Amino acid sequence: MTAPLTSSRPPDVSGSSSMRHVMVVGGTLRDWADLTDPQWSARVDELGAVAASAHVSWLTLRPYEPGDQHVALAAWHRQVGICCVIVDPSGDGRQRFADAMGRLDPAVEVNEVSVAAALYEPADSEPDLVVVLGPSTHLPPSLVWELAYAELVFIPVRWSELCGPHLLAAMDDFAGRRRRFGGLDE
Repeated sequence: MTAPLTSSRPPDVSGSSSMRHVMVVGGTLRDWADLTDPQWSARVDELGAVAASAHVSWLTLRPYEPGDQHVALAAWHRQVGICCVIVDPSGDGRQRFADAMGRLDPAVEVNEVSVAAALYEPADSEPDLVVVLGPSTHLPPSLVWELAYAELVFIPVRWSELCGPHLLAAMDDFAGRRRRFGGLDE
């Protein structure tokens, strides 16, 4: 579903649709590299503040796709109020999954919990909501694991246009949903 840009208040996440982890997927690594350090700081602060206002503990930013393979960016995270914003430049979901499997301790049983922990560290939960910047007719290759249980909201904006009100509108859309966690309506 495409979220309208109409909400100006924190979403009501007090009911069964509350969020712990929100992921925003948009742009390519080249788009990300084009942002200056002050632009990154402003973006992280703005989006983190919006997420924190909705009592979201984790906000992950990830590119839609790798794009230019020659661009190398490091992952990092910063606390904004009660929300930890994770900047994860993994644009290839299959490679990210393979890397996470390689980090698993051989002594740990491989199950949903251990895989999720490896994929989302430092976050302690899978995303409840994935906000995709782009058309709803194409799923990002950076998402592999997330598609099973996360709710998706599509916003037709470019990475360079993303701002707090977009994230707020997507979270507001999510707050009105009945989650099925991969199940079907009966």
